[in-house]
Amino acid sequence: MSHHIVQANNLHYTYPDGTIGLSRINFKIHHGESVALVGSNGAGKSTLLLHLIGSLVSTKGDIRIGDYPLNKKNLKAVRRSAGMVFQDPDDQLFMPTVFDDVAFGPINLGLPEAEVEERVMEALDTVGISHLIRRSPHKLSGGEKRAVAIAAVIATMPDILIMDEPSSNLDPASRRRLINLLKTFTHTKIIATHDLDMALDLCERTIVLHRGEIVADGQTKELFLDEKLLAMSGLEKPLTMQGCLVCSQVKLS
Repeated sequence: MSHHIVQANNLHYTYPDGTIGLSRINFKIHHGESVALVGSNGAGKSTLLLHLIGSLVSTKGDIRIGDYPLNKKNLKAVRRSAGMVFQDPDDQLFMPTVFDDVAFGPINLGLPEAEVEERVMEALDTVGISHLIRRSPHKLSGGEKRAVAIAAVIATMPDILIMDEPSSNLDPASRRRLINLLKTFTHTKIIATHDLDMALDLCERTIVLHRGEIVADGQTKELFLDEKLLAMSGLEKPLTMQGCLVCSQVKLS
């Protein structure tokens, strides 16, 4: 199924001030893969994600999303195939009500009114916020806003789900609901995150970025056991892989 593939070939990006954002980025993500993008602040995670939806244009190299090379001509088709949930929900939500925000994508796909309403209700039910349907998004809590942003993307039924720091500012219960929800999405997932425990829970594969370059690409568990790699990349082992300090002290006593 080529329509679920994401591929970058020798991708470079230089910011207008001359700062290198991405350098020599090469990867291929196949149908159904769940891939984490991890790295410290400034590693290039968000910059790379914005390239995948055409919001930034590479200085050199190319990207293929599904059946399409990512260019101006194919941008609309690419954005039908790949949906992105932004790090800050306020960058994504702009309509008067939750219903309007979630309906925006399906309406722009040209769907009939009945199907738009069906998709909206299904997406809101999926993320557990159907009771917010008539509320203004800008009067919601941070976790509620994030849920609306996810519903807005789910309603377009993308083949590829791209998420930038989806668990940030979520309380533990909301974070667990999000992880359980993402486990039900069987298509391709690309998740940029500082939450390495969530990456371990959701993604069998991880790409590690450092200063705009890929420094590792492999099985998540193996990479997260590589303390030298993590330290060089400004990361630490997930808490679930660090062991229990209290238990260790009990054993020593």
